[in-house]
Amino acid sequence: MTADPADDTRTRILRAALDLFAEHGYQRTSLRQIGERLRLTKAAILYHFPAKEHLLGALVEPLVADLEALLDSAQGQPTEQARWTVLEGWVDIMLAHRRPLGMLFHDIALVGRGDTYHRLMTIAMRANDVIAGPDGGRRDRVRAVQAVATCSDPVVFFTDVPDEVLRADMLDGVRRLLTPDAAPPPPRDLATAGAAVGSPAPQAGAGRRRPGRPSALAREQVEAARRMHAAGTHSVDAIAATLGVSRATVYRHLTDNNETV
Repeated sequence: MTADPADDTRTRILRAALDLFAEHGYQRTSLRQIGERLRLTKAAILYHFPAKEHLLGALVEPLVADLEALLDSAQGQPTEQARWTVLEGWVDIMLAHRRPLGMLFHDIALVGRGDTYHRLMTIAMRANDVIAGPDGGRRDRVRAVQAVATCSDPVVFFTDVPDEVLRADMLDGVRRLLTPDAAPPPPRDLATAGAAVGSPAPQAGAGRRRPGRPSALAREQVEAARRMHAAGTHSVDAIAATLGVSRATVYRHLTDNNETV
């Protein structure tokens, strides 16, 4: 089946617009620049998109539509299932739309020009209701807002982190926020963990591990570490650096295949 030339041109325009918006920002990119990159006239661009703001709406539409579909899919589910359907799906959607999300973050005020802003606000309120639960009070709703941010903002700030690693970190963070008692336990034996990499055992009265170095991995992080190790694409040192933990922590999770995480 032959592709519709009009659809192909529209797709090329959107792709070029996204590239230029990412390079120069929405405000500093003109329709003329988009046309020059594609060797199209400004009139040809306007045939498909009557105004530049229509380009922005078209680029953001897949993200908005996916979030709306996610919330629809959670309707009718039990409270806890619906909560995690939304949170895990939200992370996956954010990662799937990393580039448009970055553009939206830098030009957030622009979405107020059309109905996109109102749709996003409705999505945020629906997500808040699902995550907080039907009987959620003020504190539950505050945590719900924080949970959505946990499942969104890192995608913009950690653009160099691979999807599977960032996904594991984001879900670990939101679980610690909403279910702190379910956070991973500390290492079973710090002395043994240190000996595994030739480090001296902690002295009596010594301080705890260095701040900012988690002593254990969440389930998603363990799965990511094992996939990277099995694929042979990352050394133990590289996995430790990517996940922000010590080599001993990585070794412990790679070698203990029977542990429950």
